[in-house]
Amino acid sequence: MAGFMDKITRFLRSPQGHKLQAKARQMAQDPRKRAQAEQLLRKLRGGKKH
Repeated sequence: MAGFMDKITRFLRSPQGHKLQAKARQMAQDPRKRAQAEQLLRKLRGGKKH
């Protein structure tokens, strides 16, 4: 699992990772996109409810 985390860390420190982070920050400022993300997180955290 450490290898996977190392790959993620290296990617986030790369120029592509910086671009992705900037885009994510910009999208987080949009209230509509933010609401969509919060809804998705609630759905994922809630698990399956029957």
